Amino acid sequence: MAEVHLSKIVKRYGSLEVVHGIDLEVAHNEFVVLVGPSGCGKSTTLRMIAGLEEISGGELKIGDRVVNSLPPRSRNISMVFQSYALYPHMTVRENLGFGLKIAGMTPEDIKPRVDEAAGILGLESFMDRLPANLSGGQRQRVAMGRAIVRHPDVFLFDEPLSNLDAKLRGQMRVEIKKLHQRVKTTVIYVTHDQVEAMTLADRIVIMRDGYVEQVGTPTEVFENPVNTFVAGFIGSPPMNQLDGVVENGAARLNDGTLVPLPEDIAARLSDGQKVVVGFRPDAFAPKGHSLHPEDRSIEISLPVVISEPLGTETIIFTEFGGKEVQAKMLDPRPLNDGETLTFTLDLERLHVFDGETGKSLRA
Repeated sequence: MAEVHLSKIVKRYGSLEVVHGIDLEVAHNEFVVLVGPSGCGKSTTLRMIAGLEEISGGELKIGDRVVNSLPPRSRNISMVFQSYALYPHMTVRENLGFGLKIAGMTPEDIKPRVDEAAGILGLESFMDRLPANLSGGQRQRVAMGRAIVRHPDVFLFDEPLSNLDAKLRGQMRVEIKKLHQRVKTTVIYVTHDQVEAMTLADRIVIMRDGYVEQVGTPTEVFENPVNTFVAGFIGSPPMNQLDGVVENGAARLNDGTLVPLPEDIAARLSDGQKVVVGFRPDAFAPKGHSLHPEDRSIEISLPVVISEPLGTETIIFTEFGGKEVQAKMLDPRPLNDGETLTFTLDLERLHVFDGETGKSLRA
């Protein structure tokens, strides 16, 4: 079994601490994604798991072994990097088998592993090509195949799709998901792209400034963000967040609009308390263009600042609550800049955060 346990993991560079006591358990065959903005500590954490960075404090276990002091080659992990790092003078077959050759395996033992990896990744027709004659997606599959042939306990991916264009990233997400289904081993994957995290992960670990902000399934972190940072980071377009002050069970926004708060939350708040009101763009739609019932909502007439037609939907930018916000129009029609629309704000899907700490006020 290839569980990975991080207990109070710390990383320091001299007196500078960049990862602050992370606790995380990754189950056997689980696909966990570490996600966050640049500098949040996600790649450093992955490199400590791989043995490429020394652990300054805490305990790391892979399976039932404490591996803090073990070199990378003794951890039975395989890592796929952002750069493909293929040997340019070697064919695909030679690249796939080189690590096994260095480990002392015989050609007879190497060949079935290489053929197996090529079959899983659809590389059979490219085996005699050099990397220069491959597309970016094919090179990334070779890099993944080089990891597969080792039969590791844990796969580690460090932003493997960052060098690919948008269409190819979408295709490779599918390939990686299929790989996990076929190989059935533990995967820890690092990305700054929340779309990758949402589409790939069994669980997402959201990091900021060396701390873990929230761990949960994609649905959990999307529907129940624990603070304003998670709410703004997860979701595309991001959640709208407006500052307000509590007044008689409602939040008065900066433009004077009163937004009724959920009764269970309002009962715990005092008049004058600062809050942040959050709502997703699909909970703030032009009247008649929402997927959700509009029976518990408020209506606001606002001008269209700009609109972004996306085929089956249109993203509308407007000004509300003293800030620019985004709304989502389903079954769209052409819109004119400056056109006034009546928007419905779905109060059932309202999020409320403490104005001082940013923490969710949901029970």
